[in-house]
Amino acid sequence: MKASIFTDEEQLITKAVDVLIKELGPVEASRFLTLPKKRRTESVKRHRQWQAQLQQEEFFTRVFGARPKRSERK
Repeated sequence: MKASIFTDEEQLITKAVDVLIKELGPVEASRFLTLPKKRRTESVKRHRQWQAQLQQEEFFTRVFGARPKRSERK
């Protein structure tokens, strides 16, 4: 396996900004860099939204496998 060598953070930022300016132009690159971040849904609210659409039997089957039939349980 080949070892990875990472560019230091300052060089990475400089290269990325240069590419943005080259590809988008200075105005659009600046606009891109100042776009507001989307707010993250608070984790409990996000979890409740996930649970609301969850199909319990399907989820359990995917996580734990098929349930044994009552006659197979001991």
